[in-house]
Amino acid sequence: MVETTITSSREAIALEDNYGAHNYHPLPVVLSKGEGVFLWDLEGKRYFDFLSAYSAVNQGHCHPRIIQALITQAKELTLTSRAFYNDKLGVAEKFVCETFGYQKALFMNSGAEANETAIKLARKWGYTKKGIPDNKAVIVAARQNFHGRTTTIISASTDPSSTKGFGPFMPGFEVIDYNAIPALEKALANPNVCALWIEPIQGEAGVFIPDEGYLKAAEKICKQNHVLLMMDEIQTGIARTGKMLASDHENVRPDLLILGKALSGGVLPVSLVLADDEIMLVIKPGEHGSTFGGNPLAAAVCMESLQVVRDEKLADNAERLGMVFRKRMNALIEKTKLIQLVRGKGLLNAIVINDTPESDTAWNLCLDFAKRGLLAKPTHGNIIRLAPPLVITEEQIHECCDLIETSVLAYQA
Repeated sequence: MVETTITSSREAIALEDNYGAHNYHPLPVVLSKGEGVFLWDLEGKRYFDFLSAYSAVNQGHCHPRIIQALITQAKELTLTSRAFYNDKLGVAEKFVCETFGYQKALFMNSGAEANETAIKLARKWGYTKKGIPDNKAVIVAARQNFHGRTTTIISASTDPSSTKGFGPFMPGFEVIDYNAIPALEKALANPNVCALWIEPIQGEAGVFIPDEGYLKAAEKICKQNHVLLMMDEIQTGIARTGKMLASDHENVRPDLLILGKALSGGVLPVSLVLADDEIMLVIKPGEHGSTFGGNPLAAAVCMESLQVVRDEKLADNAERLGMVFRKRMNALIEKTKLIQLVRGKGLLNAIVINDTPESDTAWNLCLDFAKRGLLAKPTHGNIIRLAPPLVITEEQIHECCDLIETSVLAYQA
């Protein structure tokens, strides 16, 4: 029998350090249990989760309805591959198409896979529908983007930690400034551009929110130039920003909608590309696929996860409590010079520490948060992203704001 028992956090950290790749730098907390907004470590200490697995557990940890859907389907059928039909995929495809308002759905697994799928769809559409010469298609991306870690995706990245040492890179991308309408107008006028690939809010970059009207202008300029609008809502979608999709705040409908993370409530990898027939059907049998993509287990879990978001009105909760959170953080700014600003939408927020990105202030603050019972993680050195599960209550939000305030003021002192 395989030995799986770990008796201490120190042992767990040592095992990962000795046998695992060193491609992450985690906080020194070893988690063994989760429920709702809470996580517990091996020693039994309870924490508020303010990262939500990078917004994958919007519905809260181990939501009983989602876990029950997982268990029920796991006892029946988990995987067939797409060599055959299964009795859950078509039902799930209909459900997500009706939920988000598209004609076709393509299930994958990871968010990076969904972005890769959208890239292939956009290029094939460019050649077969727009008439772009072979191998000349261009996809326009934005600086500071984060769409995944594959070699294709990082070819459009401007983050040295994503690109240094991993070239040569794939051609066919043009990178322009984010939140700059003149840059959009210039880049999309190129007749070889097949798609604009953006996030409605740049989450990994530090929760950068574009000016109001930017997404609507992007949609208009794309239509004027016969370019597809390819929206990566993997982190911002599924109620995180106060609406089902962040693009809903400006009533923007992308041509290609890319989803992942909270599609499964954090239970297993599920991602999705949605589009209408003219775009989705350019890919023919044998041209794209995934062994696990569209498996019946993922289909069942995805449907229940989305239904939980609807039934529990999690978008409304995120909208309301996001305003409470930002009000508390802005009040804290008046008491300390340590925080430069707070920004966010719904329950996707960040505080910018008044220090250089090279400093360890944000990291040390997150260590102190953890000691006091709240888990968060810095991004880009001096930015702390704060994104709890959307099932959090107003009382809990205030408790967490109290904790953050105590920690920041103590650190400053």
